[in-house]
Amino acid sequence: MVLAIIFAIILGCKKVPITGRRQLNLLPESQMMSLSATEYSKFLSANKPVAKADPRSQQIEKIGKRLSTAVTQYLAQNKMSDRIQGFKWEYTLVDDPTMNAWCMPGGKIVFYTGILPVCQTDEGIAVVMGHEIAHAIARHGNERMSQGLLIQGAGTTLDVLSAQKPDLTRNLLLQSFGIGSSLGSLAFSRNQESEADKMGLVFMAMAGYDPKTAPSFWQRMKANAGAKPPEFLSTHPSDDKRIKELNEYMPEAMKYYKKQ
Repeated sequence: MVLAIIFAIILGCKKVPITGRRQLNLLPESQMMSLSATEYSKFLSANKPVAKADPRSQQIEKIGKRLSTAVTQYLAQNKMSDRIQGFKWEYTLVDDPTMNAWCMPGGKIVFYTGILPVCQTDEGIAVVMGHEIAHAIARHGNERMSQGLLIQGAGTTLDVLSAQKPDLTRNLLLQSFGIGSSLGSLAFSRNQESEADKMGLVFMAMAGYDPKTAPSFWQRMKANAGAKPPEFLSTHPSDDKRIKELNEYMPEAMKYYKKQ
């Protein structure tokens, strides 16, 4: 059993695009996308999307299409197209005052109207969307799900955990998908956040959005956090260190920038 687990861990190690960090992904990505599609449908049935004819929805879709095109181009150039195999991109705006946004495995992107005033511009939206898409491309959800299964004990599979602890499993899934749950210990790690920041800068730059606008967005998020951080900041800390790291990575990101 121990050798089988070690073998599975070795096979599950992959390299994250752009950063090259090795990560542990024990679950088939097809399974993650199938589960995310189910949860996405449940979310939309409980949260009313803004009409497609609404200019705000059209703005989200326009930016989303430019970013997903850039992501597809980057991965193809670097022989990593398998990262988005089976993706069916969707761009949805929901009427909710929460400052939040997320992207599920499979390319299901959701923005909340509450974050739009902080985004202010197309570039601001691109900062957020590039960051969230990066989490999906980096398979951070799979990584956190894999870590959660290992915490539950050797030999535990998703099917076993679902049968024995269905509530825990769903919370784990929701947190892995980025929707949020009560399992704070499964929040994005600093490494994952740093990766999403860097990858997001590259993706928005390739899509024609100026990455130099990113630090200003995070400054606005910090200013709007108030005494109690909004849900978007519960796993996306906006702090001076993050802004410093963004500025440090900016010369690399600007290599990909071509204004459209």
